[in-house]
Amino acid sequence: MVFKKKRRWHTVPGQPLTEMDKQVMYWENKGKLVPTRNLIKTPEQIDGIRKSGVINTGVLDEVAARIHAGMSTAEIDKICYDYCTEHGAVPACLNYEGYPKSVCTSINEVVCHGIPKETDILQEGDIVNVDFTTILDGYYADASRMFIIGKTTPEKEQLVRVAKECLEIGAEAAKPYGFVGDIGHAIQKHAEKYHYGVVRDLCGHGVGVEFHEEPEVLHFGHKGSGMLLVPGMVFTIEPMINMGTWRVFIDADDPYGWEVITEDEKPSAQWEHTFLMTEHGVEILSA
Repeated sequence: MVFKKKRRWHTVPGQPLTEMDKQVMYWENKGKLVPTRNLIKTPEQIDGIRKSGVINTGVLDEVAARIHAGMSTAEIDKICYDYCTEHGAVPACLNYEGYPKSVCTSINEVVCHGIPKETDILQEGDIVNVDFTTILDGYYADASRMFIIGKTTPEKEQLVRVAKECLEIGAEAAKPYGFVGDIGHAIQKHAEKYHYGVVRDLCGHGVGVEFHEEPEVLHFGHKGSGMLLVPGMVFTIEPMINMGTWRVFIDADDPYGWEVITEDEKPSAQWEHTFLMTEHGVEILSA
C-alpha cells in the first residue's frame, strides 16, 4: 500500500487558483518543502510586525547612542527594557523558557544568548552583539547588531565587517520562489573566503505572530535546499560567524544553560534583521 504524503499547501475553498497557488503547488509536486498557508502573513499582520520592528530598531539605536567602555551589560539590559516598555511594547526574551533578562549581550567569544550581568563590564577592544526582540500588540520583531568598544584589533574589525557582509549577501540571495538553502549557500561561500566558521547549531527562523516559526534558516548549505520562499513570509537571517572553528558549546558556568561559546574561544560576530519576502525580494522590517 502506498500512502500519499500529506499536503502542506491548501488552496482557499471556492476561490480560483492564484499565481502563488500555482507556484507553490508546482514545487510541492516536485517534492520540495513548501510553507503552510498560515506562514504567509496577511497585510494586517505585516503592518503589525512592521510597527513592532520600528520599536525594535529604536531599541538598538538607543543602545548605539549610549554604549561605551566601562558600562556593564546589565546597564544595556536596562536601556533596552526601558525603551521598549516606554514605547508600549514587551521584551520577548524576558522569562522566555527561563531566560532571565530582556536582551542578549554576547561579548567576544560568546556567540549568542549572553546573559546581561552587573559583573560583565565592557572593555576597550571588546566586540559585543546586542540581540533584542520586541512584542507589540502580539507581533514580534527580532534584530541584533555588533558594537565595537573603542578601538579593537584589525582581526576583530574584519570579523565584524564580514559578518555584516554575510547578512547582506544572504539577504540578496533570498528571492521569491527561491529556497532557504540559497541564503545559507551564499553566506557560507563568503565566510569561508576568510577561513571563518559558520555556526551550524543555531539558525534564523520565521517570526511575526510567534517568536520562533518555520522555516529554519540555516546559514550554510546548498542552493535549492530547504523551504520554498514565498511572498508574505517573514523570517530572520542572523549568521553567527566565528574567527576559528564553527563548533560551539554551552558554557558550563552559566546556571541558566543559555550562553553559547566558540569551541576554540576565538571571537564570534553576528548581525540580524527581520525580513519580509515580497514579489521583488526582501524588505527589512527590523534592523
